[in-house]
Amino acid sequence: MKISKLTLAIATVLGASVTSGAFAMDLYVDTKTKQIFAEPGRGRELMGAFEKVQDAPAKIAEKLDEAEIKAIREDLALKDNAIKALQEHKEESTGPKSVNLKLNEKGIQFETADKNFNFRLGGRIHADASYSSDDNLVKRGTRTHVEANDGTEIRRGRMEFLGTFYKDWEFKSQLDFADNKATVKDMFVQYNGLNVATLPFAITFGQQKQAFSRELQESSNDLMFMERSLMNVLNEPTVDRAIGLNIASLNKNWTGQVGIYGDTIAPNAENNKADEGWAINSRWTYAPINQKTKVIHLGVAGNYKAPDAKDQVNDNDLKYSYETSHMSNLKLIDTGHISKINNIKMVGLEANGLYGPFALGGEYTHTWLDRKDGADNLELDGWYGEASWTITGESRKYKKGKFYKVEPNKNFSLKNGGWGAWEVATRYGEVDLNSGAVNGGQMSNVTVALNWYVNNNIRFMADYNKVLDISQSPLTTVSGGKPDSLDMFMVRGQLAF
Repeated sequence: MKISKLTLAIATVLGASVTSGAFAMDLYVDTKTKQIFAEPGRGRELMGAFEKVQDAPAKIAEKLDEAEIKAIREDLALKDNAIKALQEHKEESTGPKSVNLKLNEKGIQFETADKNFNFRLGGRIHADASYSSDDNLVKRGTRTHVEANDGTEIRRGRMEFLGTFYKDWEFKSQLDFADNKATVKDMFVQYNGLNVATLPFAITFGQQKQAFSRELQESSNDLMFMERSLMNVLNEPTVDRAIGLNIASLNKNWTGQVGIYGDTIAPNAENNKADEGWAINSRWTYAPINQKTKVIHLGVAGNYKAPDAKDQVNDNDLKYSYETSHMSNLKLIDTGHISKINNIKMVGLEANGLYGPFALGGEYTHTWLDRKDGADNLELDGWYGEASWTITGESRKYKKGKFYKVEPNKNFSLKNGGWGAWEVATRYGEVDLNSGAVNGGQMSNVTVALNWYVNNNIRFMADYNKVLDISQSPLTTVSGGKPDSLDMFMVRGQLAF
């Protein structure tokens, strides 16, 4: 170890004070004050071990010329810079602004040590295949052949960017690349710093899901089935995502939210009949029993929607229809374009129960369409009931008015012997699109599902859908009968993080 003359002189002075029997001693420098100490302490770094070499330390100082003193000063300056660099490095790695990087089942995450700022990159891939039997159909009253599109598709291919600024401000941007095109799903900012009488409130503005229906509110990553129910025929065209302002109080046993919305994120290029439509809706939930594996959930929601100046709803002509799968292009019931809309009123009811590995529940939606210029007013409704059993014993998760997918107790691994979680589920649904002069059809179906949760990120799904009853469908069999023998088989591989 190279020791400067000044350091040696200081060490000699200190060495003179010890007994003659001392052979060597350790010296420490305070990183802030640059003082020399003979004992370790807080903020002190070891310089090394030094020996006493003579009894006249002052003579050493006398022999130092200007060049040597300059060299000593330069040496001290270098050490001072080195100490500062170490301090800066320590602050960067452990200070409040230091950044921690994590890579786990939730994706890539960055967070400052003081938790003021964080960022997460997430995503999902839903790869589907479907097959339909007895789908040799024709358009009613014609010989025009119609059948389901069997094959494969990327049902969802999404990237999402989530983060927090100054603890209270959150954002989410979610893009979907399915159907070989890019679309915006979510793009909003949320403020979580408001508390009134101990109640937390969240204020969200931007493109978001509207406050209606548990099934529509829940993520597609968490649904029991590959597609939402027949009831969603009424909800998706009217209360799906839109740009708006939502105020919510989300608590453990109850939630309440109200929002006012315009139209979707699609640009409005009109300069004639250009005014957007608007909506106000609200959803409230209550869980009188809310334990880890025992839950009773009740909910109610309402919606009022006024169309835009072009008589459109959420930037599209209003029509209600049921497509047997996202890729089939086969619509068994269809109202066609409904025009002359004055307003739309909706009410939704929810009830669900969870008991260990068993889940049971359902929803109901009723829609009133008030029309103008003498057109008939319409009333439409739909509902579904579902039940599931996790064979391996796990429970679904419940938090703040929504249910979440099963998380396996033991991940699938051939090496370690785990088999993940296995779930079976069934659902019955009905929707009636016949009212007044509109004969969109009435339909009921049943779905049976088998879900394999390999781990918290990967799931495989298999669904069987059977049409039970159908009337006034725009399609018929070749012989003119009802298309009520149609069977659908679907499978999915899902990655979500």
